[in-house]
Amino acid sequence: MSPIADVAEVSVTRPPLTADEIDAAAKRISDIIEPTPLQFSPRLSASTGAQVYLKREDLTAVRSYKLRGAYNLMVQLTATERAAGVVAASAGNHAQGVAFACRAMGVRGRIYVPTTTPKQKRDRIRVHGGEFVELIAVGETYDAAAAAAADDVARTGATMVPPFDDPRTAAGQGTIAAEFLEQLGTAPDLVIVPVGGGGCLAGIGTYLRERAPRTGLLGVEPAGAASMTAALVARGPVTLPEIDPFVDGAAVRRIGDLPYQAAASFGGRVVSHASLPLLVTNESPTGTGSFRMMQIDEGAICTAMLDLYQNEGIIAEPAGALATAALAEVDVEPGSTVVVLVSGGNNDVSRYGEIIERSLVHRGLKHYFLVDFPQEPGALRRFLDDVLGPDDDITMFEYVKRNNRETGAALVGIELGATDDLASLLHRIEESPIQAERLEPGSPAYRYLT
Repeated sequence: MSPIADVAEVSVTRPPLTADEIDAAAKRISDIIEPTPLQFSPRLSASTGAQVYLKREDLTAVRSYKLRGAYNLMVQLTATERAAGVVAASAGNHAQGVAFACRAMGVRGRIYVPTTTPKQKRDRIRVHGGEFVELIAVGETYDAAAAAAADDVARTGATMVPPFDDPRTAAGQGTIAAEFLEQLGTAPDLVIVPVGGGGCLAGIGTYLRERAPRTGLLGVEPAGAASMTAALVARGPVTLPEIDPFVDGAAVRRIGDLPYQAAASFGGRVVSHASLPLLVTNESPTGTGSFRMMQIDEGAICTAMLDLYQNEGIIAEPAGALATAALAEVDVEPGSTVVVLVSGGNNDVSRYGEIIERSLVHRGLKHYFLVDFPQEPGALRRFLDDVLGPDDDITMFEYVKRNNRETGAALVGIELGATDDLASLLHRIEESPIQAERLEPGSPAYRYLT
């Protein structure tokens, strides 16, 4: 772990949301949203020593918790507002919640999504909304879609349905906490929540602070889009200069004002490391009423997705596996009770190739090299015989330069049989007369060539 560079206390005096508002939202949405299961996980319990329960929001009608907030907001609209129609921006899941609510309530809606939104999510938006919804793809990020939606509202007078930065949306999402407290029958020691725009964290955290104040809360962001942590460090929402859009359901450049105010009201301690601010330490996050934030590498998220699928048969999207991925990174107190939110299951099957790739790289099983092969017979055979180990496999071989008559640079992807095999592979490459350069993940050459 990097040396601590700065520590700052964060707090505000008055939260922007109350547990009573969340209880009212629970009654309001009960006619259309059934409680989702709270499922005990033998595998995760065994690996952590805790009693781990999965809150299965992937089993809602729209395969994510987003229907809760969208419906809670829209059911409170006046007749005039309903007649004017609604507008929403979303990376995909909130859009499905809005689309479902539009058809259920007979309200016309226009939904803006980034062009990077997976086809599976776009198709589901159309299915849920039917004739009541128009889907518009614009820009490469959620923030670009949000700007287009704001322009639409200003131009047409329609009502915006925010995905996270509205007390009605956050209250609807907070109903998750009311449900699992009733299902569990007692207050858990720790609740782990994924964080994108922050509405779910705001709702769940607010409810726990009032109804189960001794429960610890851990918010988890993708490392490539840690907008909540950046806001807590800066003591206010900031716009990240760039984000990794892979975890599309949680890739937000700027956290919402209301979610930030709610998170700041939870208290907590921001620990800023050399290059990335974190709100996580070696301490157990299950301290009385503690609030922590942490970031998870996208490769670790992919590993958690595959583990959920292979072991529990759960199809989780990247954002849906965020909270589960955190269990491998934090010290959970043995014997404690932990609730982990599986927030969404809208994953496009065509993405699994990239998911497997990112997982292998994260686990240290997949490596890429630029190899200069002499243009002569037997060069590749010598590489296979002299360099590759008995359990290693070449998964990619592609010449990247063809205009040199003496040597030919090739991009070679090697999958190891075990993580510990890397040292011996590098030693054999060093002893070989063939020149090879290892590409470091995250480097410009790695991103360009792979």
